[in-house]
Amino acid sequence: MTFELICEIEPPTKPDLKHVRHQIGTLGKVAHSFLIPDNHIGRATVSSVAVAHEVEAMGGRGIACLNSRDRNLLGFRRDLLTAGAYGVDQFLFVYGDKPTSGNRTSDLTVRSMIEEAREFAPGFRLGAAAGMRTLPAWKRAADFLFLQVGFSLEAQLRWRETHPVDVPVYAGVMVLASERHARTLAAAIPDIEIPEELIERVAADRMAGVEAACEQVLALRDSGAFDGVHLIPVSRYRDVESRLATTL
Repeated sequence: MTFELICEIEPPTKPDLKHVRHQIGTLGKVAHSFLIPDNHIGRATVSSVAVAHEVEAMGGRGIACLNSRDRNLLGFRRDLLTAGAYGVDQFLFVYGDKPTSGNRTSDLTVRSMIEEAREFAPGFRLGAAAGMRTLPAWKRAADFLFLQVGFSLEAQLRWRETHPVDVPVYAGVMVLASERHARTLAAAIPDIEIPEELIERVAADRMAGVEAACEQVLALRDSGAFDGVHLIPVSRYRDVESRLATTL
């Protein structure tokens, strides 16, 4: 079985794909596919479908993230039609972070997005996110699952052991770019527990976050418990590629 590395791309907040192309070109040496967030952390970004199309144009495989927060049913159908026209056929459906401006729509849920996509555009590969808690029965209808970011290999393995499913599951791994990044993340997402020892290592050594994430990726691979990893390199994608190119 191939252990897949799915790398997340930082989507552009301006109408310029140069930085996206650089991430794809760099990480393409180690990544099997790319996940493109949708209006990342509540800010407006270039369409995830458009960026996934760019990934495909550069010879990669793109997974477009679509959130229920920003779209009604008509807008969702538009996105599915656009994706079909562009040849994008893989999606991760999520709820969406709190927006920095505007309001959240309540027209769709992740569950209804999966049901609608199955009926409206059969043939797409659809994924959902899983938290480090009991897995709702309806999420088992997804074609793959992304387990939320975690910093404890033991906790990830315990979750996987207690949640057997018949679809691929990808464990979430994130690079901590700095002490500030770590503490902001911990404050914003209560479910994420970051060991204080790791935060102190990152504060003392700017490469510590990269090393910890890459070690976690390799440990997850060696465990055989997951089908792959969803890796979020943030701004450190060059360092991540350099480290993993010789070990994966």
